Amino acid sequence: MQGFDFYGGNDGRRFQGTGYFRLEQANDRWWMVDPDGGAFVTVGLNHADESNLKYPHNADVWRKKYGSREKWIREGVVKDLKDWGFNTIGWTQEYISGDWGVALDWFGDPIDLGHSSTGWSARDFEAANMPYVLQLRVQEIEDWNGRPSFRDVYSNDFDVYCEYLARNVCFDHAESSNLIGYFLVDIPAWLPHASGEDFEQLKGLDEAARNEKLFDVATKYYETITKHIKRYDPNHLILGDRYNGNKGIPSSVLRAMNPFVDVLSVQYFTEPNEGSRRQMRDDLARWHEEAGKPVIIADIGNWTPTEMNPHRVSGIEDQRGRAQDYVEAISAVIREPWFLGWHWCAYVENKGRGWGIKDPWDEPYRDFTDPVKEFNKSVYERVDERT
Repeated sequence: MQGFDFYGGNDGRRFQGTGYFRLEQANDRWWMVDPDGGAFVTVGLNHADESNLKYPHNADVWRKKYGSREKWIREGVVKDLKDWGFNTIGWTQEYISGDWGVALDWFGDPIDLGHSSTGWSARDFEAANMPYVLQLRVQEIEDWNGRPSFRDVYSNDFDVYCEYLARNVCFDHAESSNLIGYFLVDIPAWLPHASGEDFEQLKGLDEAARNEKLFDVATKYYETITKHIKRYDPNHLILGDRYNGNKGIPSSVLRAMNPFVDVLSVQYFTEPNEGSRRQMRDDLARWHEEAGKPVIIADIGNWTPTEMNPHRVSGIEDQRGRAQDYVEAISAVIREPWFLGWHWCAYVENKGRGWGIKDPWDEPYRDFTDPVKEFNKSVYERVDERT
């Protein structure tokens, strides 16, 4: 890996380098290993989307400060992430519209949260020259998607679609030493969808029959997409669906994913209190045992009222409180032997999501970023069981 200086741990822990990211279990602890063999904890930032700086209220900031996508990537995103101690470009697509109050419930009423349609290109990641992840939208069954589409996983059409998806995305990234691996669907509806929709094969079944059939459906789903990913890219990790930890994960799905997926990836948003953080740790530990895989928290975040989004009320009063909650939430799991890292939500505050590390005019919330930077830079000292 060239040009990135926040990579392996400062404890000198080394493994065999293979030229790509991989996993290693040593002394009962799971590690991600970087291409050169250094121990690596993924500390990512999600939703870096340039459209957040192209609203009428801040387009002048974009024009004067950046003016081009490549300059924004190099002098904005990459510089910020390195300054703040983040070492991974997380999922880049952004939440842009929808009823945030309903969205945070996940139960009952149908919801429809708009997300940006495209992420970063291979050329964008090449310009950034730092570790990154990709996402493959295998099924349009996200709980935030008000119009889910449950494709028949047994059909030839699904197989052809998965082959196309892998060919279209994985082919261009197969030789990248910067790519960590592939996420699949963001908070997929393996439990019944928030709108009440479900896979056709699961409708009308009692609980026992549903669980048995769900295992079969999920097995076919994971088997199909992963065989095509590996055909076009045998070098990188398969990070799996980004499960919705706040809603729960069916045991039958965790058993189904085991032979096909390298990492258990979970989105989990805690309340700002010790009990909620302990619940997150206990849930992740239980799912780790069921799945037999190390864990990445693929999306975690918090919010507080701001000038543009005063409706973003929570138990956190200000940006300094957000930073304290960040540290305490990650500290609840950072020493766990199954923990590989976390990806934070989100980069620039917009009118849809309504929170971020930078305000809508591209200025950092320094009461947040200063303590977070200090914490992130000490991650290897904190995670090592010998300290």
